[in-house]
Amino acid sequence: MPILLLVVLLGIVEGLTEYLPVSSTGHLILATELLGFRAEDWEAFNVAIQPGAILAIVVLYWRTFADVLTGLFRRSPDAWRFVRNLVVASLPAVVLGLLIGDMIEGLLGNAVVVAWALIIGGVAILIIERLVKPRECGGVANLSIRQSAMVGVVQCLAMIPGVSRSGATILGAMALGVDRKTAAEFSFFLAMPTLGGATVYYLAKHGNRVSPEMYGNILIGSAVSFVVALVVVKLFVGLVTRYGFAPFGWYRIVAGAAALVWLGLR
Repeated sequence: MPILLLVVLLGIVEGLTEYLPVSSTGHLILATELLGFRAEDWEAFNVAIQPGAILAIVVLYWRTFADVLTGLFRRSPDAWRFVRNLVVASLPAVVLGLLIGDMIEGLLGNAVVVAWALIIGGVAILIIERLVKPRECGGVANLSIRQSAMVGVVQCLAMIPGVSRSGATILGAMALGVDRKTAAEFSFFLAMPTLGGATVYYLAKHGNRVSPEMYGNILIGSAVSFVVALVVVKLFVGLVTRYGFAPFGWYRIVAGAAALVWLGLR
């Protein structure tokens, strides 16, 4: 397969799965292996194209961020609570990443771990969707410090490839009584400091893995993931508000089981 085609396909996978509760990292690992390449060789590329998906959130929610920024200067309580909640929810991942980052990186090429995490996460989604009855809370700024901190703790589960950062944060928020729309948007906003920080940390630590020849491919992959993420995020909020997350749970179970079968037969 031509490298350029692989770059475009991985960019599509990143943009399509980053904000869905299906695990972008897991899908990138499985896609790379399925297309006949070693996941370890494309680990740096998969991390480096995440800013494309992050930029999609900035573009889609620019009014929200503009309102928060002006609100901070005006000392608006809502704006300060919005920022407070993002900071509080980001801290657990920062601390844990610094403590066990090397251990987590060792799992980034393990397709079997991804497959099992997809299945277990799918079952968790179905259970939470059935048992939890979230209530309307009126937006991210209205979450409590406790809710934000707990979502941040749950987000740490996503350090295991295949768990899904968005899935962990959305379902964690719902388990705390947050409505689907607010939970999804909190997950989107939380991706900016979390994924942005993780990307900077990884590239600062492993910059030698990104050769000058990769720069062009990273730009293409980032651009593709940006465009795809724009479309996916706009559709996702309306979809989950109407139908919930159960379809994603069933998808994860089927995809994980299929991956285990394929990995066992190859």
